[in-house]
Amino acid sequence: MAISISLTVNGATVTADIEPHTLLVQFLREQLRLTGTHVGCDTAQCGACTVHLDGRAVKACNVLAVQADGASVTTIEGLSHDGELHPMQAAFRACHGLQCGFCTPGMVMSASALAMRQPDLTEADVRAQLDGNLCRCTGYHNIVKAVLEGAAGMKAGAHASPAAAKATA
Repeated sequence: MAISISLTVNGATVTADIEPHTLLVQFLREQLRLTGTHVGCDTAQCGACTVHLDGRAVKACNVLAVQADGASVTTIEGLSHDGELHPMQAAFRACHGLQCGFCTPGMVMSASALAMRQPDLTEADVRAQLDGNLCRCTGYHNIVKAVLEGAAGMKAGAHASPAAAKATA
């Protein structure tokens, strides 16, 4: 039995019929073809599937799509605007905060939500708050450096996702 949902994804209204057991990550990847949201562990442990749901970072493998009905979702594809990288994306690129890149979208989404909530981050804050995002390739040094640089860019007035800006207002 399909259920109809309507939500805003990356600024666009989306209406779809889905099965009640469909996870948000499945809906984003399989129905909307937004494949930047990765499926890593399927158990909410790795953070590769992190998206913003009404401005909050959530693990999309742990949320049913019906729970997002009426909400606003921002994926990694929706973080940049007008061809310009979001400050957190730019910082990950500049600081080499990735290796294979599999965890990067989830890291960027978690880090940008963290920086919106807590603009004056310290290295200890970043290490503690990103403990739910796993990277199997790096020692996290460049990731932490990227998050701090991205947070500084966000604080300096660079853009945030529309849903996130609304959530913090």
